[in-house]
Amino acid sequence: MDVNAAVAAAAAIAGVCTGVIAMLAFRWSERDLKRPTRTSLHTDPVLPPGVDTVLSVLRSSAVVLDEADSVVKASSAAYALGLVRGGKLAVEPMLQMARDTRRDGEIRQVELDLPRRGTGRGEALAVSARVAPLGSRLVLLLVEDLTEARRIEAVRRDFVANVSHELKTPVGALSLLSEAVMDASDEPEAVERFAGRMQIEATRLTNLVQELIDLSRVQNDDPLEDAEPVRVDELVAEAIDRSRHQASHKQITMAAGGTADLQIWGNRGQLAAALGNLVENAVNYSPARTRVGIAARRVTAPGGDLIEVAVTDQGIGITDKDKERIFERFYRVDPARSRATGGTGLGLAIVKHVAASHGGEVTVWSSEGQGSTFTLRLPEAAANRDRGTGHGGDGSEAGTARPDETTAYEPIPAPEVLP
Repeated sequence: MDVNAAVAAAAAIAGVCTGVIAMLAFRWSERDLKRPTRTSLHTDPVLPPGVDTVLSVLRSSAVVLDEADSVVKASSAAYALGLVRGGKLAVEPMLQMARDTRRDGEIRQVELDLPRRGTGRGEALAVSARVAPLGSRLVLLLVEDLTEARRIEAVRRDFVANVSHELKTPVGALSLLSEAVMDASDEPEAVERFAGRMQIEATRLTNLVQELIDLSRVQNDDPLEDAEPVRVDELVAEAIDRSRHQASHKQITMAAGGTADLQIWGNRGQLAAALGNLVENAVNYSPARTRVGIAARRVTAPGGDLIEVAVTDQGIGITDKDKERIFERFYRVDPARSRATGGTGLGLAIVKHVAASHGGEVTVWSSEGQGSTFTLRLPEAAANRDRGTGHGGDGSEAGTARPDETTAYEPIPAPEVLP
């Protein structure tokens, strides 16, 4: 009896222990299920509410890092800039900033120059990086691309410096020449020689001021306010007449051809200035006894027919490096030649702005030692789209294409030939 009681008591104690152990095991299992694992930290959403939406509308590149420096969230712009690779922040200075901010909670900002990925060019990508804590465990990195802003600022500084230099040169020359005239007042031949130089410098100064005014006007004015149908034939004739004296002096033949009776919708004065600048450049940069051709044609485009006016020369040509900059203000392919011919370096900048403000563009094909072709593409006047034929009367269009598919023209026998 006593033995049975002892066995029963032992069994009861064993059952109670088993129940307690089972209950504890169940609770531990529930606690483990609720505890976040290292994997769940990276797979489950961990951003504070609303942050994902805010990051998606930011113009800056955005990257969110966790306490292990893994990328929790990154915008497409961040991948495009090469900031994120393989789920990690690939820029070491930015990663160190993030670690420092995570440690002390301070906001940091720095400007960096990063190498461009896959371009093969040595140009750096200028960025501004700002790091701030996001909650207790996350760090937010915002990166803004400053490359274009820096380029524009550099162009602005160059413009101011170039304007100052270009204005000082003729003004200084006029001052010196006037002193020379005063000192040589009793020498008629010297006075005549110095006065001739003063006229040249005064003309150069006048042209520079006028082109600055023209450039400012085409940038600020809306050419379509005073727009009208403008005959291309008349623009070409004016451009040829503008360079007639210089071409005759260098024995350069100027020929006009292409499709007749074309019209462009726009501001006549601005269009005449743009085409005149192209023809004048072609003559100035061409050797003596060569040929300059101006030809026009109609081309079909998705948004409506375009008029192409191409100016082709047999001049010194333009290098690939210079092609990227020739439409910048005051940029000269050959500074010595430009100053010798009275060029200001603003002519092509004016052409570019006129083309853009009229809804068109200007392109260039060139090969060193073979010449250049500048092509203006502008919308055709709507009333003229169903009219106009080639010189042959069959609607054919003159012109051939260069190997790079930039249109170039071999002018047909022309109504204007010099000398």
